[in-house]
Amino acid sequence: MSQHHFTQIYEKWQQSIDQKLKKTPERKGTFTTSSNIEVERVYLPKEVDQEYEEKLGLPGEYPYTRGVQPTMYRGRLWTMRQYAGFGSAEETNRRFRYLLEQGQTGLSVAFDLPTQIGYDSDDAMAVGEVGKVGVAIDSLADMELLLDQIPLDKVSTSMTINAPASVLLAMYIVVAEKQGVSSEKLSGTIQNDILKEYIARGTYIFPPQPSMRLITDIFAYCASHVPKWNTISISGYHIREAGSSAVQEVAFTLADGIAYVDAAIQAGLDIDQFAPQLSFFFNAHNHFFEEVAKFRCARRIWSNLMRNKYNAKNPKSWQFRVHTQTGGSTLTAQQPDNNVVRVTLQALAAVLGGTQSLHTNSRDEALALPTEESARIALRTQQIIAYESGVTDTVDPLAGSYYMEQLTDEMEAEVAVYMEKIAQMGGAVAAVEAGYMQREIHKEAYDMQRKIESGEEIVVGVNRFVLENETQPDLLRVDPLIGKKQTEKLDTLRKNRNQALVEQTLNQLREGAKSTENVMPLIVDAVRAYATIGEICGVLRQVFGEYRSV
Repeated sequence: MSQHHFTQIYEKWQQSIDQKLKKTPERKGTFTTSSNIEVERVYLPKEVDQEYEEKLGLPGEYPYTRGVQPTMYRGRLWTMRQYAGFGSAEETNRRFRYLLEQGQTGLSVAFDLPTQIGYDSDDAMAVGEVGKVGVAIDSLADMELLLDQIPLDKVSTSMTINAPASVLLAMYIVVAEKQGVSSEKLSGTIQNDILKEYIARGTYIFPPQPSMRLITDIFAYCASHVPKWNTISISGYHIREAGSSAVQEVAFTLADGIAYVDAAIQAGLDIDQFAPQLSFFFNAHNHFFEEVAKFRCARRIWSNLMRNKYNAKNPKSWQFRVHTQTGGSTLTAQQPDNNVVRVTLQALAAVLGGTQSLHTNSRDEALALPTEESARIALRTQQIIAYESGVTDTVDPLAGSYYMEQLTDEMEAEVAVYMEKIAQMGGAVAAVEAGYMQREIHKEAYDMQRKIESGEEIVVGVNRFVLENETQPDLLRVDPLIGKKQTEKLDTLRKNRNQALVEQTLNQLREGAKSTENVMPLIVDAVRAYATIGEICGVLRQVFGEYRSV
């Protein structure tokens, strides 16, 4: 490729930025170092060859190695979306409002285990788990309390929910409706990634095929009714938390993404109808350069798949947009203040990798849910990176590093080997059913644990630089009466709602689930009538059955 050819491409890119800046200007102020040296929007090699154009290109353009937006954080910082949820809806609402007051720019909801597997708080299966690892949400009444005084037309919300994702999304839509906010204005994400539940996490309800049907029903419904909503967050986070390597995290996540795309196409959806609303969720671990390379290679692989394999025409369909959370499994109960340093490194890697939103874990999360002070320090970590480090002043600042580019290429090649093997098995669903990805993760996790126990892998404060007499920090304690209080709320709800309407909507949902009808409108109707999550999921359990792992 001639330098003249690339100069023409660069000039065209600059013109597109000039147009974009009229609508969305870059951040105010000058972009300079502390020594007053000007920082350019993007840096390029002096000599550009064909390999550079094919593998890196320009920010905001295919193959998106250098980022999905042409100006990246010069135009808009990532969304600072701290994951929160515990106890009751009222308690979590207070934490949400506190974090928003402290400068958080988006909500991220953690649900308790009964909610995640579709049981009401008064179910025998919920005993001892209500409100423990997240907020308890039994019905629309709880969701109304959770989102009280939060303007849903201004705040985007991420919900970490999978098997009953359709129910929680329906609750969110109806709460917005009651606020006077139309569903067309809502923005946010539901995780809605059931395949990684079978692979790594375990909060599934239904077998794979009906679960995939629920997901594609959500794709179709949101394309028509909630167009700004990210209908799935295809998650490598939990795959990495289960013990995978960075390469496995990328490969297995993208293989799951292909399975969702294939299912949507088989359900009759056009690729450009749903692909722009697909998003991803990655982990950020301690190996700084590998983590940066991971984001860059994932963007390149996904854009090539969408453009060349699936023939998507809309450039937004080619974009790999990602939320990141720092590595929970890297946190240590020993010397918990060390976790602040780990999280800072991980967050910086995610930012240099080009994430679209970020959650930073709190220092005490290896011991308990975070205290208000710990959550604030975690948020401040993001804010210091954003406003004090200077890494947001130019796009993809590590591009061109010999190490970074070779590492990105090598990761891409290793990811391709895994993805080809999964494709030969018949795709991600078949690989999950055969237990392939689960076995690969278990082997990787075993090898890492062996290295830690032998001292080959050093974990500061755990197997090296240990303190003899550590003091226990103050921890957050969840109200021990939360289960009783939720049960009392449910009793009141059932006495006061229109029971005939609840039965009618649940019967309609049952019949719809037996057919090929899109069940999302039926779930919305049931939620609006104040049917509980346990009642709605109970109907779907009757029709679809429950999944039991091999």
